[in-house]
Amino acid sequence: MKQRKFWQQACGDTDRNYASICLKWGVILNGPGDFGAWPECELLLLEEGVSSRKVTDLRRFAEDMTDGDVVVLRLGTKDVLAVGVIVGEYEWLEIFGDVDGWDIQHVRRVKWLWSDLARPHQFKTYDLKQGDTTQKLTSKVVIDWIDNLALDFDSGTEVPVLPSGEGNLVSFEVVSDFLFDSGISSNAIETLSNEMDELVRIARWYQKYDDPSEFETVAYLAIPLLRALGWTPQKMAIEWRKVDIALFNSLPRRDESLSVVVEAKKKGNACLSAYSQALSYAEGKKGCSRLIVTDGLRYGVYVKTTKSFELKAYFNITDLRANYPIYECGGVLEALRIMAPEWTD
Repeated sequence: MKQRKFWQQACGDTDRNYASICLKWGVILNGPGDFGAWPECELLLLEEGVSSRKVTDLRRFAEDMTDGDVVVLRLGTKDVLAVGVIVGEYEWLEIFGDVDGWDIQHVRRVKWLWSDLARPHQFKTYDLKQGDTTQKLTSKVVIDWIDNLALDFDSGTEVPVLPSGEGNLVSFEVVSDFLFDSGISSNAIETLSNEMDELVRIARWYQKYDDPSEFETVAYLAIPLLRALGWTPQKMAIEWRKVDIALFNSLPRRDESLSVVVEAKKKGNACLSAYSQALSYAEGKKGCSRLIVTDGLRYGVYVKTTKSFELKAYFNITDLRANYPIYECGGVLEALRIMAPEWTD
């Protein structure tokens, strides 16, 4: 093992931690990936103003890592969540084009041999390098710890089979037909279609020129979408008992009639990270069967189960997809159906 190369790979930050995706699918990820595969993307990245340091980081990930190298998955500067061995060559995979808002399609497959998301192994701050996503691991303290784990890096364990993301882009015409088949009225669908066009324009303007506050996210993106789906002002409350948007199945507006908790984040922040906060607002509200988390562009839709809430759909209003394989959930079709006032489990 001493002759293998060692690497440390970041898996997000405290706001957007995608370690569970890495472990579930046997991968490590890097970005930005929307400019295509390496090395064809290199000039495009530099022309778009991506720093040379980030481009070097991607080169390291795509070219310097090799089959059989050891990699530790880190979060922040102290925590190691997993240890594994790299399998095969670099890939660019579209299915990782939206990991809670991050385009991280640069992929290496990893056979994970040790992991603990609940209780990661902690090192002193400077035992792990700070900064770049992909870095050589040179710390003797960390390497000795890996050695003491006595992992079998040559085991025959297979990496998980990745789902296919091909063919899941959908037009709004497909969305309209689906909603009509689900019982949504033609008038409501026409209103939604017109509103979606406007929301996409606003969202793309924000992507190019500005980062709206959380209040703008609610006012200009989330509220118009919910109104277009059929929620009336009487059944919508903003900043209701600390809930960003509370939706009610009947009047008067009180705990017993609360149906949906909507928690908004500032654009650019991880919307799925708002789940725990939304859940805390829903606790004890027996009629609350849905949670929606959003940054105005992306929406995560959770449905109540016998134990808690389960992510049933995720979608991006500027990139409509029928499903999200990495989350094993539906896309825009299922999301809008669940978000509508008429929805019943």
